[in-house]
Amino acid sequence: MNKTILPRLSTMMFLQFFVWGAWYVTIGNYMTAHGMADLTHWPYTVNPIAAIIAPFFLGMIADRYFATERVLGVLHLLGAAIMFYVPQTTDNPTLFITMLLAYNLCYMPTLGLTNSLAFHNIQDQERQFPVVRVFGTIGWIAAGLFISYVLIYFVTDRLPDTTPLPLYTTAFSSVLLGLYSFTLPHTPPPAKGEKTSLRSILGIDAYHYLKSKSFIVFLISSFLISIPLAAYYNFAPIFVNYTGFERPAATMSLGQVSEVVFMLLMPLFFVRLGVKKMLLLGMGAWVLRYAFFAFSAPDGVFWMVITGVLLHGICYDFFFVTGQVYVDKKSTAKIRGQAQGFLVFITYGVGMLIGAQIAGEVYNSFLGTAEALTPSQWNNFWLIPCAFAGTIMLFFGLLFKDKVDKKQ
Repeated sequence: MNKTILPRLSTMMFLQFFVWGAWYVTIGNYMTAHGMADLTHWPYTVNPIAAIIAPFFLGMIADRYFATERVLGVLHLLGAAIMFYVPQTTDNPTLFITMLLAYNLCYMPTLGLTNSLAFHNIQDQERQFPVVRVFGTIGWIAAGLFISYVLIYFVTDRLPDTTPLPLYTTAFSSVLLGLYSFTLPHTPPPAKGEKTSLRSILGIDAYHYLKSKSFIVFLISSFLISIPLAAYYNFAPIFVNYTGFERPAATMSLGQVSEVVFMLLMPLFFVRLGVKKMLLLGMGAWVLRYAFFAFSAPDGVFWMVITGVLLHGICYDFFFVTGQVYVDKKSTAKIRGQAQGFLVFITYGVGMLIGAQIAGEVYNSFLGTAEALTPSQWNNFWLIPCAFAGTIMLFFGLLFKDKVDKKQ
């Protein structure tokens, strides 16, 4: 393997998640500051809608007709053009959300593309993919720090999160990644010349090769755990801002700092624990995170809020990244792209879509006509995803029995 491959793939991952982190964490505070407090769940709704559509795009185009790196470049350049226009639509909430949908239709397919491109060009998934993927987490951290500690010098009496600057940061970094994508290793379409079918586009063909009781339990758990995840992405930045943290974007990036630590330790955990225990630990961390948020709300307990944010590293790495490696190990080269796309479809797509709507409805039911939730309302709000995640953990722990745990 070429010695430059890992650094090039790592740079790709850094930029991929810098782009996402620059707007995804701050959009709730931006909308709240511009009279759209009751609509903050909609960006987290259009994002999974785009994830649902992504497998159709990957199955029809990326997997069959064009090299992966070229599709990646075109999508990021197109997304950049759209994001440059998004701040101009702030006074029209419907158009604002529609433009975010258009942007996400460009971005969400790139998650599957970067994963499949990385897996195609590495030889040892367990050891090399976490090393590549950790730079995505570093990119997300860098975005939060850039917004809180660099963009602050371009504003006067308000948070950068409440200005269009993070959106423009996303657009500029998308241009950079779009151009860089054309320099990545050539990755030909894996299904070139094959007949296109709805079954293959949706990943049903991949599921046919992968299906087993444990794999089905894994898919169901992945789908269900994505529902409470939407509450974290949508409302944790608002909650952190509410509890008095001066730089919410930077505070939220602490979750990615812990992600880096646990990502680097993942090869060791794979050997010592295996897939099932890692996935269980990930889901257990979700329960603790929401519990800390709930019990910190009445008095704004600093260490509980910070600990809840820091647990995101275990939550994400031990479930989603472990899940990506698990799916890849179960797949063949022929169905790798479909399988990864299918995982994005049920988690960032259907799961997050349902979760965003549920979380939005619950939040608005507490909010009513007020401008913000009270401490007791925040407590009750966070207890709901806490109980939901705990139920999923029990379901997974009882039913998942994969015989190849130690080899994963």
